[in-house]
Amino acid sequence: MGKNYRAELTGVFGDPVDGNPTGVMTEAAYEAMGQNFRYITMKVTKEDFPDAMRAVKALHMKGVNLTMPHKIAVLSWLDELSPAASIIGAVNTVVVREDGTLFGENTDGKGFIQALANAGEQIEGKTITILGAGGAARAIAVEAGLAGAKKITVINRTEAKAQELAELVRGNSKAEAAALAWEDGQKIPEDTDILINATPVGLAPDIGSKPAIDYDTIKAGMVVSDVVFNPAVTPFLTEAEARGAKTVSGLGMLACQGARNITLWTRQEAPLELMEKVLAQEFA
Repeated sequence: MGKNYRAELTGVFGDPVDGNPTGVMTEAAYEAMGQNFRYITMKVTKEDFPDAMRAVKALHMKGVNLTMPHKIAVLSWLDELSPAASIIGAVNTVVVREDGTLFGENTDGKGFIQALANAGEQIEGKTITILGAGGAARAIAVEAGLAGAKKITVINRTEAKAQELAELVRGNSKAEAAALAWEDGQKIPEDTDILINATPVGLAPDIGSKPAIDYDTIKAGMVVSDVVFNPAVTPFLTEAEARGAKTVSGLGMLACQGARNITLWTRQEAPLELMEKVLAQEFA
């Protein structure tokens, strides 16, 4: 039998999607692994999403990532969800199984927790404060609860959304959960061990912005993390580091969730260090 020239296809569906850096690190990982896989960044509108999902099967793809606005819309197309994705109610990774069925996972929260672990920090037994209650916050809060966090406080501009997320955590884990309405100059609870900015504030091109909190309530000994990955060192992290906190950038979360995606599709361990290096070069 001759050589197999057919590449296995993966990619991302989203709108907008032009600035998504996942393809750069994923293609680099595939090459390093010697995998004949490709990762295609594809603009898919809400109107075209049904056709795109039919194409996943028609093109015999191995899987896709979903970004806005498709993480919830994809649920009706899936045959099975991971336990965490079922609780979160959103999927960012689809795996096409050998029998053609579609499996949905959410690797955002898992990637965040792995990035913390790689930085020497554990979730279990910790008191966590999360800024925001959107998709990233939801994934992180659920995974933190499942990982054994002692308490999770959600701070959000719309208090009802913070309350809803706190209730979700309480209903699906042993963690205590609380909600606070976010006001300008918001103080961070004194018992916070890990503070997370799960909002897009500070993401390029808005690189000078930072969440409106009282930064003097960040104390030495806290771990402070940002889901924003571009720039890698945000004003939020700079302020935290100046007050003696240990900081963890969003690049680690992005690389870790990307590595999990690759493993789901290829069933092989992904080269995480290489992926982190590629991302750091991309946003240098």
